[in-house]
Amino acid sequence: MSSVDDCRLIDLEKIEDLTGSLSPLYGQVDVPFVIKRVYYLYDVPGGADRGGHAHRALQQLIVAASGSFNLVLDDGRNKRTVTLNRSYYGLYVPPMIWRDMTEFCTGAIYLAFVSMPYEESDYIRDYQKFLSSVHTPASGGGTD
Repeated sequence: MSSVDDCRLIDLEKIEDLTGSLSPLYGQVDVPFVIKRVYYLYDVPGGADRGGHAHRALQQLIVAASGSFNLVLDDGRNKRTVTLNRSYYGLYVPPMIWRDMTEFCTGAIYLAFVSMPYEESDYIRDYQKFLSSVHTPASGGGTD
């Protein structure tokens, strides 16, 4: 079972010159999985919160492409808050970690590189079901 300690910041390459900065990102090199989908959140009102779910199998690398926001990570036993506010850091989030995204600044862009196509059945959207899944021995993630 994953723990909040398995969530880690990944320092992305940063190429700088007078015209700006660029950070290349390669699946299975900078990201510890094959990238199957990319999505981004934007136009989130300043101070707003999102999230409130876990994934059974999906892995993510999350980048603040612009602005800042917090990720509150929860493995059912421990919680940890990570602030993303630099576009040359990515946060790796393994499966079975509950996440809430909080304190978006106005204009923030949340960019996610993920290991699976969208599958609603991979989501756990009820916190009590999540807790039951992670506290059941050899649960394999449970059912929703």
